[in-house]
Amino acid sequence: MSHHPTIAVVGSGPIGSAYARLLLEGLPDARVIMFEAGPQLTARPGESVRNIADPDEKARARELSQGPQAGDHRESLGIPAATVVEGMFTARQGTHLFDFGGDGSAHAPTFPAAAGATNVGGQGAHWTCAIPRPAFSEKVDFIADDEWDDLIRTAEGLLHAQSAAFADSAVGRGIRSLLSEEFEAELPDGYGPSTLPVAGDPQPDGTMRWAGADAVLGPLIEPGDPLADRFELRDLSLVRRVEREGDRATGVTVEDLRTRETAFVPADLVVVAADAFRSPQLLWASGIRPTALGHYLTEHPVVISTVALDGERMARYATEDELDAELARRATNAADPVAAVNRIPFSEPDHPYSLQVMYSETTPFPMDPEHPLATNRWGYVNMGYGMRKFPRYEDAVTFDDAELDYRGFPNMTIEYELTDREHAEIDAATDRLRRAGEALGTFVAEPRLMPNGSSLHYQGTMRMGAADDGTSVADPWSRVWGVDGLVVGGNALIPTATAMNPTLMSVAIAVRGARKAVEGLSARTAASVTA
Repeated sequence: MSHHPTIAVVGSGPIGSAYARLLLEGLPDARVIMFEAGPQLTARPGESVRNIADPDEKARARELSQGPQAGDHRESLGIPAATVVEGMFTARQGTHLFDFGGDGSAHAPTFPAAAGATNVGGQGAHWTCAIPRPAFSEKVDFIADDEWDDLIRTAEGLLHAQSAAFADSAVGRGIRSLLSEEFEAELPDGYGPSTLPVAGDPQPDGTMRWAGADAVLGPLIEPGDPLADRFELRDLSLVRRVEREGDRATGVTVEDLRTRETAFVPADLVVVAADAFRSPQLLWASGIRPTALGHYLTEHPVVISTVALDGERMARYATEDELDAELARRATNAADPVAAVNRIPFSEPDHPYSLQVMYSETTPFPMDPEHPLATNRWGYVNMGYGMRKFPRYEDAVTFDDAELDYRGFPNMTIEYELTDREHAEIDAATDRLRRAGEALGTFVAEPRLMPNGSSLHYQGTMRMGAADDGTSVADPWSRVWGVDGLVVGGNALIPTATAMNPTLMSVAIAVRGARKAVEGLSARTAASVTA
């Protein structure tokens, strides 16, 4: 190995960005090349499209993410634009369905909302920016608590964590107070209604600049920064294979989607951090096929509803003048409808679910103008309970070498089933969602279970484990079993049943993997220099 190591990072979302930054910060002579199959949406690489003020520009950025390529290079996935509506189960704006009902698609009859984003920044350009900490059994049991706390704190720094976003919102305060009246007596200390930790930077006018992968990349994309000189981001660059010599990864074969030319890029370390479907697909296409690859697929079953806030109840905790002031402030930022985010976090044993309550002046769907709550003065909350899916080998994405998908990769088939165990928790969480809604106001959209795949929180398909026993793909430091120089990252590594948004947890796992990779590459560099 050269004492100037090259690292290839596949995927430009928050996880790949965390690896790029930590490896460059830890290895003063290293170079990182990041490959992304989709286009760059914003002038600042990886920025959240929620920060785009112009509605037409925002819609255009999302449209560019909704296929494997963009502009003149875009291939249609057969999704009529009118069906891609924020919050609907067909596909969230900025994402595209993997199973779009035609040949060359994922076969996913039991997981119909399976979707991904194909763009610089990945899902980090479109996510809700919710970053609650994992707790209780959600945490990985072979990582000690003191180390885990340090990993989480580092991840929160990379993501620009805010634990009290919109804490000054009078409406938000009223929502928390009403939820506390209903639930706090039955919850553990510290796990009652609270503001939801989010990733972003509060602005002087009271708005948020939401964090995307750009926040994680930080100095790597700042012109003139020494780290930026050693970082290269290549968009519209599809990694087709991880190449090996024996049991060592040697680099990647990449197709330039602009020119259709293919080239081998040698690397001393390869980091695969796409998503929980396309990362294992790439490993499979590369002949890297651990027994657990693609298996133990989990997500979060989600029950959602919309409630019109009751003015009389809210007025017990917020005045009309405070509401008027908040509405006036909100009017200056009509592009971002979210004004306050609250939650009841996961806790055990009595609340093994995660409630998110997002206040908005409007509903996420058109209401009949004649509806008595169509112009509710106090606004609305869009609420949802995320629940656990317990890992099973049978829940999986598998790959068929004899049938290729629209990109020429072994096609995916997704098998997935909710068991009695999940249905029991879904029923219990639905009851709690009804209690929450009745405490806050009147339902204008009744609680309903979303189709499988709707959460976009796909986990487990490259799970990490303490032993190479066939039940995991990667070791405790995210290194693929049996392949030196190959690290994997993302929600796919999470081996536990979780109910919370997984990005913070995945970045924390990436911090651990990056630190171990720095140790290994430093030792190899030192050995090559002295040899």
